[in-house]
Amino acid sequence: MTLHRRDLLAAAAATSVASMAGPAMARRSGGWRSLSPMPAVTQEIYAARQGGRIVTAGGLVGRPGGLFINDHCHIYDPATDRWEAGPRLPEPRHHPMLVDGPSDRVWAFGGYDRRDGGDWTAMTNVWVIDQGRWHEVGRMPRRLCETVGVNLGGQIHLVTGRSPKGEANGQWNDHGDVDAHIVFDPATLEWREARPCPMARNSAAGAVLDGALWVAGGRTVEGGGTGRLDRYDPAADRWDTLAPIPVSPRSGRQVGGGLAMAALGGKLVAFGGEWFAPRDQGGGGVFVETWVYDPASDVWSEADPMKTPRHGLAAVAVGDSVYAIAGGEVVSGGRPGAVLEAFGF
Repeated sequence: MTLHRRDLLAAAAATSVASMAGPAMARRSGGWRSLSPMPAVTQEIYAARQGGRIVTAGGLVGRPGGLFINDHCHIYDPATDRWEAGPRLPEPRHHPMLVDGPSDRVWAFGGYDRRDGGDWTAMTNVWVIDQGRWHEVGRMPRRLCETVGVNLGGQIHLVTGRSPKGEANGQWNDHGDVDAHIVFDPATLEWREARPCPMARNSAAGAVLDGALWVAGGRTVEGGGTGRLDRYDPAADRWDTLAPIPVSPRSGRQVGGGLAMAALGGKLVAFGGEWFAPRDQGGGGVFVETWVYDPASDVWSEADPMKTPRHGLAAVAVGDSVYAIAGGEVVSGGRPGAVLEAFGF
């Protein structure tokens, strides 16, 4: 790459002003427990539910010599705390967006692959697990990576992320932040446009709660991290902006990209992510905080911190727990992990 993602974002973070933080309640609730680690150290992944199990695929895998794009699929059963190998992706990908769909099917959208242009070639493949294998069933209408993907009422929404700024598509700095909002119908395999998100950003987190789509956090190249919280009402095709995730009391930084979030017990639970700083200031770090949002009061409160802070991790809620899967344990790509931990109230 001509200019590394870390250097671009560190420059932005050094000149940006932290966003205004919403009020945080002093009360802490909820804690983390350790479970069986994932079979491979991995970061830059997403996950989806398939029945009572969790599916994750692709990502950047740590091996001697650095990080490599992989095609592995891993399936976790919370009932037995065991992992098994799933069907491999048709091609290697990092950041493939996994979303559960109707009839317990898991879909994968886009992600980056290594092509002639580099390791950040945005792809448009749409894959689905069917009869124990991944099958390609179409293409996305645009190149969209580092996006938010959720199943909202049987329709799959992809919101925000990064798309090529021009013809170039291979390096991280070939892409720009977008406010995109496209909707996929798993029954017809058709796409439609919906109202764009109020803020263009990448590497945000999303969840469905109370019949609405929620997008939290994320970052921009120009402005660094944002704790912004946006809610989409599908019936009205309307976005509302609510209280942002508070600034980290430990680092003094605003949560940015690479965080994860899920809905649990009528609330949103957000955690992880990374921030960048100039190398002479330590280079940045990973957020340890766990934030719980109450939609009734529009207030975030801090729960027990993560046992293992990470970014680029996957998160899925099953039963009474949110599962936090793998992810980078230091800023950028220096230490991918395999940790599996679960949060519950």
